[in-house]
Amino acid sequence: MRLSHVDGRGKARQVDVSGKEAVLRRAAARARIRMSRETVRLIRENRIRKGDVLTVAKIAAVAGAKRTAELIPLAHNIRIDQVDARFTVLEDGVEIRTEAVCTDKTGIEMEALTAAAVAALTIYDMCKAVDRGMVIEELRLLRKSKGEEADAAEL
Repeated sequence: MRLSHVDGRGKARQVDVSGKEAVLRRAAARARIRMSRETVRLIRENRIRKGDVLTVAKIAAVAGAKRTAELIPLAHNIRIDQVDARFTVLEDGVEIRTEAVCTDKTGIEMEALTAAAVAALTIYDMCKAVDRGMVIEELRLLRKSKGEEADAAEL
């Protein structure tokens, strides 16, 4: 199996996408952050002292996706068409789902994953004064698609 990010000498390299056509691409990712029931209650009641946790995390997700190429050394700087983050407050934490869309020569899965990770880190930062036992877990890509397959998918 040939690895796309490794040259003929076994050294890391960025993939050359210059010959590829720009097509519509979509990706979705998920992360979870476990926390105490008390912290969940404070989030639900919007009583975390730093402010509205989920609104700030949503903004952070979008900002994080936009900075992916600065954070991931071999990621391409792509034009992002849309990023969204949705949150489900559970009994023991928050589930984060992000989706990202681009029309470009390479995928957007790293941006969707970065958005989910940054949203989780933002929730941690906003709640750490009341809960040092939070755990970020289950960061994973849910799906990615391109071309006609991406056309049919909805954010």
